[in-house]
Amino acid sequence: MSFTWSAAPVRKMILSVSEPAVRAWIPLGRHLVDVNALIGKALRLEWPGMAECQSCHGVFSELHAQGFCRKCFFDSPMAGASIVRPELSTAHLGKADRDLEFERAYQLQPHTVYLADSGGIKVGVTRTRQQVTRWLDQGATCARVIAVTENRYEAGLIEVALKQHFSDKTDWRKMLAGLEFSADFDGAVARALEAIPTDLQRFALADGTDHRAHWS
Repeated sequence: MSFTWSAAPVRKMILSVSEPAVRAWIPLGRHLVDVNALIGKALRLEWPGMAECQSCHGVFSELHAQGFCRKCFFDSPMAGASIVRPELSTAHLGKADRDLEFERAYQLQPHTVYLADSGGIKVGVTRTRQQVTRWLDQGATCARVIAVTENRYEAGLIEVALKQHFSDKTDWRKMLAGLEFSADFDGAVARALEAIPTDLQRFALADGTDHRAHWS
């Protein structure tokens, strides 16, 4: 049996926690492709040599980091410094980086600092309302909330402190190798809680619950 989908921009995968394994779909044009149903099947993908900027949605032969065209990479608030480095957030001070209205909406909301095991233990920051999606995006088998802050800046400060002890990058090679849950995860959580700066300890969650995902 074969299916053909017409050319269309590939969007970010939609992931959900379910049993017996995580389910994934890829939005492709007007289609929603069930990735789980394709496991073990042969696929043929063709790239036409063009890509769509995720900010202005223009079509270009080349994109910069994070999927932006050159202009949007330097101008769009979606590509601002605080997106990658939360500690550079300034909306809580009423100061704009690129677009204060966008930055207030993005930065001035609860943020989660977490440890995740995705072939190695890492620290990360995400908006609290999308924390589970974030862990799945990174291929984590287990994650635990370490702190919940009032804004992105505070979460960024905690992450900076924890990066002295943990990586903030996902090792995709180990992730794809399907390494099992780290036996030292509880110990890592304890070390992370101790490493949170004293003036930010009020955001720490010492009794967080493990969130686990099964990928197969």
